[in-house]
Amino acid sequence: MLFSSYEFVFLFLPVTVCLFFLISAKGSYRQALGFLTVASLFFYGWWKPIYLTLLGLSILTNYFTALTIAKPDITNRQRSLLLTFGITFNLGLIVYFKYKNFFVDNLNTLVGSDFANIPIVLPLAISFFTFQQIAYLVDVYRDRNAETDFLKYALFIAYFPQLIAGPIV
Repeated sequence: MLFSSYEFVFLFLPVTVCLFFLISAKGSYRQALGFLTVASLFFYGWWKPIYLTLLGLSILTNYFTALTIAKPDITNRQRSLLLTFGITFNLGLIVYFKYKNFFVDNLNTLVGSDFANIPIVLPLAISFFTFQQIAYLVDVYRDRNAETDFLKYALFIAYFPQLIAGPIV
C-alpha cells in the first residue's frame, strides 16, 4: 500500500487515526500502542504478506539479542559476540535478499557452473528496518539501555509512516 493510493488515503489512514485516538481516549495507552503496532504490520503485509514473517523474525531476533546484551551479568566479550551476531544476522538478511542473485550469477560465470538463480522479490523497507535495528543494537551495546517493552520496540521498528519513508530519518 502506497501513501498515495486510494486505499491508504481514504481507508487505512482515517480508520487507523480514528481508532487510535478512540482507544487512547478510553485511557488504554497499551491497547492503543497494540492497535498501532497491528495496523503497522497490516500496512507492511498489504503488498506481500509472506514478508511479515521476515519482519517478525527480524524484530524478535534483534529484541532478544538487545535484551541479552543489556544484561549486567555477562562479560564484555559475550556482549561483543552478541553484537557481532546481531550485525551479522541483519547484514545477512540484506545480502541474501539484495545480492544473492548477483553472487550466483558471478559464481556461475567464474567457475562455469549452472546454479539455479531463483528470482527474489526485494522485501519492502528491508534496508531501513535492518539498519535501524543495527543502530539500536549498537546503542544498547554502548550504554546497556535496552527497551524492555516488546510492544514499544515492535512499534519503533514497524511504525507505518516511517517504515517506507526510506533509510534517512
